[in-house]
Amino acid sequence: MQEKVKQYKDYLRKADAFDHAVGVLYYDFETVMPKGAADHFSKTMGTLSEEMYKMETSPELKALVTELYEHRDELDEITRREVEEHREQIARIECIPMEEYVAYSELESMASAVWHQAKVDNDYESFKPYLQKIVDYQRKFALYYAPDKEPYDTLLDQYEKGLNKETLDAFFGKLREAFKPLVEKTSAARDSIRDDFLSRNCPVEQQRKLSDYIMDVMCIDKNYCILGEVEHPFTTEFSKHDVRITTHYHEDAVASSFYSVVHEGGHALYELHTGDELMGSPLAEGTSMGVHESQSRLFENIIGRSRGFITAVFPKIKELFPEQMEDVTAEEFYRAVNKSVPSLIRTEADELTYCFHVMIRYELEKRLIAGSLTVDELPAEWNRLYKEYLGVDVPNDTKGVLQDSHWSGGMIGYFPSYAIGSAYGAQIVASMKKDFDVDKAVSEGNLRPVIDWLTDKIWKYGKLKKPAEVILNACGAEFDPQFYIDYITEKMNSIYGF
Repeated sequence: MQEKVKQYKDYLRKADAFDHAVGVLYYDFETVMPKGAADHFSKTMGTLSEEMYKMETSPELKALVTELYEHRDELDEITRREVEEHREQIARIECIPMEEYVAYSELESMASAVWHQAKVDNDYESFKPYLQKIVDYQRKFALYYAPDKEPYDTLLDQYEKGLNKETLDAFFGKLREAFKPLVEKTSAARDSIRDDFLSRNCPVEQQRKLSDYIMDVMCIDKNYCILGEVEHPFTTEFSKHDVRITTHYHEDAVASSFYSVVHEGGHALYELHTGDELMGSPLAEGTSMGVHESQSRLFENIIGRSRGFITAVFPKIKELFPEQMEDVTAEEFYRAVNKSVPSLIRTEADELTYCFHVMIRYELEKRLIAGSLTVDELPAEWNRLYKEYLGVDVPNDTKGVLQDSHWSGGMIGYFPSYAIGSAYGAQIVASMKKDFDVDKAVSEGNLRPVIDWLTDKIWKYGKLKKPAEVILNACGAEFDPQFYIDYITEKMNSIYGF
């Protein structure tokens, strides 16, 4: 058995090297690759995906994983979880014919390149055929893996184990019931909060200095994490010693990049603090997209938009932007970045209305996969739901159906993770506050106690614990969205004086 384990670990090291190479190529594509290189890039990704497919579906590996799984009670905890995860991963891949797997990899690469340009040009028509193929492939692959299951449920389960439409319908229904009246009340009171200074011209170079400062406040080790600039911010990691975060700067929206860095920094901290014993293991990453988003949303909102955090960092903001913030107080800045106004862009949305942006995408993509909505109908339906849910008119596809990168990358089923993650985060912080004075530490600009607590309860485990186990370990109870509803309701009532 020891020899079998050694063979398996040797394979994992080789697979990790391939993943690293593919990840670096993707990061290069998103940040610095010339537009004209997209076709060559897609072919390279196709070739690499073919080699990875052959590795993952080889009879030798399958036999090895099967044997280890049958003797899993004899394995140490890490190896046992690796085998359990890997067995499921092989099952997902081997049901897809290799030529389709490779073709889909090339499609994703080209679709991403086309989406980037389509967004700039407000040209949904150029992206539409690629989206159609992605939807078709995703539906087909889901049915290959679980022919007796609703395809969209299979896709949801990839990002958050156990998640399905029934659970989400109930979850979103509860949020709608609680938040819809609150949206109407805050919208009516929008003029009571001043935010004109957030749209003042703030030079990008000064914003970069602010980003650098925020990374320091968040205790992000720059020896192992760098910040890049892209169209749609994201985080990628190759190991706990190489994590890349990104942002996008707008001269007339300083809070945008500010909170983008805090959000992506939350993702980065999770990856940077996985246990050393997991290095090189497929378990050395966040356990699920929902839990991952709980960390980014927790830092972005519950901490980053708190009165204490703003009080701590506002002197630096005034130092970097003395003219723009000359007539602004920390309290005014706090209220401005928490102002609730229905808007077009998900990544710029306030905490209260954010979940409605996610609901819209959830409703659309589940219907796309079910076949009850076509890609031709998608933009108009997007616009209709924005009017129904948020009362806003969508002026063009760039600010509408083309605003997110997720569908171009095949990430159908991902969006609900943002809302689930937001709710996880509220429950996690409520539990954290039982152990120490979170508000006091944050107001002093000292996030180390927060980081240490999250490392001990969540981060160090990587994928060693499943999502439900992570929440239970951190909170001492199963997931309860009421914590999120109470948090949002209390915060909005406090800010607006309802």
